[in-house]
Amino acid sequence: MDQKNIVVIGGGHNGLVAAAYLAKAGHNVTVLESRRVVGGAASTDTTTFPGYKISTASYLNSLFLPEVIADLELERFGYEMLPREPSSFTPLPCGTKSLLMGSDMEYNQMQIEQFSAHDAVAYQRYEHELGEIAAWMSQMMTMTPPNIPPRNMRDVKNILKVARHGLRLTPVQMYRMGKLLLSDPVEYLNEWFESDVLKATLLTDALIGATALNGYVLLHHVMGEAGSARGVWGYMRGGMGGISEALAKACTEFGAEVILNAEADRIIARNGRVIAVLAMAKDLEGRHAPMWKYVYADIVISAVDPTITFAKLLRSSHLVDGVRKKVVARDTKSASMKINLTLSGLPDFRAKPGVTPGPQHKGTVHIAPSVAHILDALEDLKKGCPSSRPILELTIPSVVDDTLAPPGCHVMNIFLQFVPYKHPFGDWQKEKDGYFQNVVLPLLREYITNIDAIVTGVQIFTPEDIEREFGMVGGNIFSGGMGLSQLFSGRPIRGMADYRTPIKGLYLSGAGTHPGGGVTGACGYNAAREVLADIGL
Repeated sequence: MDQKNIVVIGGGHNGLVAAAYLAKAGHNVTVLESRRVVGGAASTDTTTFPGYKISTASYLNSLFLPEVIADLELERFGYEMLPREPSSFTPLPCGTKSLLMGSDMEYNQMQIEQFSAHDAVAYQRYEHELGEIAAWMSQMMTMTPPNIPPRNMRDVKNILKVARHGLRLTPVQMYRMGKLLLSDPVEYLNEWFESDVLKATLLTDALIGATALNGYVLLHHVMGEAGSARGVWGYMRGGMGGISEALAKACTEFGAEVILNAEADRIIARNGRVIAVLAMAKDLEGRHAPMWKYVYADIVISAVDPTITFAKLLRSSHLVDGVRKKVVARDTKSASMKINLTLSGLPDFRAKPGVTPGPQHKGTVHIAPSVAHILDALEDLKKGCPSSRPILELTIPSVVDDTLAPPGCHVMNIFLQFVPYKHPFGDWQKEKDGYFQNVVLPLLREYITNIDAIVTGVQIFTPEDIEREFGMVGGNIFSGGMGLSQLFSGRPIRGMADYRTPIKGLYLSGAGTHPGGGVTGACGYNAAREVLADIGL
């Protein structure tokens, strides 16, 4: 085998997956990570709040590929999933009722029956039909999208693979999938259910990280099986960095070198082929140190946002002039804020009182009790304003994982929607604390009686912070919108969907490529496969 020198730009989970597979295949692999920890958005912060471990950005796992866990022996390197049961808790503002749901269908139906006997029956059929589509769709996560129109025989073969996969769907299933993807999710759920709280709980899956309701995003969030069953989400022991840290250990075991505080500044190409990456070192405080280094490479995989790849790393290359504008023009709008709290005790919910660990504390708490609440929050965003009554998804992973906080204390992650990238009346850096105090806390008080007494620390990431800290352009947690035009053969742009670029030896990975956002590992898995195919293993 002809050993290749391979540089992976970005030590997020997808970059690490690609690096591990390529190193395992016998190649000389170097990973350049600009931050002081691996993982990107899938990382654990142990310094902001001493004694606590915070899943800084991503906070749940379901989509991570089982084959990656097995192939890279990640459990040997500390990968450990912690299931949650029940997995969902939606309290109502009246303070007397709530909806708890998990993996037990009989239990779910009993809970739903509080609100609608019709819905309790319909829910089982809904889950079955959605599960069939999700199972089919999940197999496309590890397919290489063909470029449309096809440019070579490889694209033709990939089109045939997709066509054969499509034939596995019955006409009825194909109709159901088309209806889901093309319908307004609210109308879709209205056809199934009559209970407002059930529809609101399910609707949250159609808007995570999106700026509009999206049927595919709903499907995307129920495709994974890492949480022990399809659609079930779990916690990572030690925080979400547990995935990335296990991957980094696997990289080292297979011979790759992972270099932290090393920021790629430029990809160097000559005669249409990549030859090196110019990197600059950072000191422990994240400042650029006066140290530059050329890392020579036969192959470069850019696992960072495609806009960063083409607008920054290839800014002086005329070889990509034809695609740079298209990549930069992608939809990267965002609407998400991440808030991390440290707590001196557990929340006491009005709808289900108690400050000892109970079912209401284990799963995702939906502060979005009605479809109207969700639509009103979205309407504020359409006006360019932060939602006055935002959608909040709360998780308290320390109830399940006792390694995250000191005894008796806890960690709460809040995923909030909707807020615009730019604050309409000022600077987010000046306005975010006020937004938390004047909007988020009052909303939490409606549902949690002791919230003011237990909050001991607050960390807020606006969309601008998410872009600056994790390199997600526009603050978009998927590194590009997940609308139908930016999926599969359209991701990141048409004509560049197979992880290859116009520069020979330069490949893309990361959430900006198929299958998109979420902690899947699939982008790195697929990119590594294509590299190995091109170089003959």
